[in-house]
Amino acid sequence: MRTTLTIAVIAGILGLGSFSAFADEVKLISVAALHQDKAALAGKEVRVQGKVVKVNNGIMGRNFIHVQDGSGDQNSNDLTITSKQTANVGDQVSVTGRVVVNRDFGSGYSYPLLVEEASVTAKK
Repeated sequence: MRTTLTIAVIAGILGLGSFSAFADEVKLISVAALHQDKAALAGKEVRVQGKVVKVNNGIMGRNFIHVQDGSGDQNSNDLTITSKQTANVGDQVSVTGRVVVNRDFGSGYSYPLLVEEASVTAKK
């Protein structure tokens, strides 16, 4: 108990948020499962892995990265991610970010599903 409390206090001092968030790793989810459960996952942090199939950098102060992992059909096989980071087409990446549904940026840019403010890590 004392060790857990000490770690929680240190995590708080370092600005790492709550101890439970610090201790729990975000679970990996497939692109198809994310499409299927998007309403339940809205606002939650998720982790996805896959291949970058399209990149549009520097749009509205962010980069738009499309990732596919081989799951889903033509309506649920592509996931759009926004990030300050970027990647190259063909990269295998791990992405962690917040699920957003029905995001409308205006000017015809509307997305039924996005993972926003994502961290993108190229897998080696």
